[in-house]
Amino acid sequence: MPQRRPRRVPQQRSSSFRLYNILRRTRLKHLTPPSMATPVGSSSSPPPQENPIVEDDLDLIYGAESGWVDARTSCDHLPSLSSDLVHIPTPDTHCNRCQHPSENWLCLCCKEVLCSRFVNKHMLQHYQQIHHCLALSYSDLSVWCFSCDAYLDAQLIPQLRPVYETAYLLKFGEAPPVRTA
Repeated sequence: MPQRRPRRVPQQRSSSFRLYNILRRTRLKHLTPPSMATPVGSSSSPPPQENPIVEDDLDLIYGAESGWVDARTSCDHLPSLSSDLVHIPTPDTHCNRCQHPSENWLCLCCKEVLCSRFVNKHMLQHYQQIHHCLALSYSDLSVWCFSCDAYLDAQLIPQLRPVYETAYLLKFGEAPPVRTA
């Protein structure tokens, strides 16, 4: 008896994939992430299409399913910050436990560098065991409070601004741009 192939179930597209296609088909090049942009004049450029943006598309672009998160501008756990956040390990520091080279976080309480929950979860374990709740991602320089379960705005919170500026300087070799409100 011949073997039957399993039936393929169509996969649901991610929100970011859908957003990219919306932007591409509506020709909103100024909103397309540079890593996904097609060079001008490229032979692989799709021909222009006339597809209007529908209301569901706007929800995807500006909120609802876009995954956009507003960072908090205050946190009750800031007193647990290390007293010296100007002298920190460089962004290319490997995880102190597994030596993984990327997706690492800096504990803002003890300055230990540990990998993310998407690698071996060492920063999450650090929080669960030692209760150090504030961490800075070396990937995107975001600050997360495990206790609040929220991102913190490191550019607006005065206690976080020095570590954000130092990490930015170490990662990019220049001072961060001044953010206007």
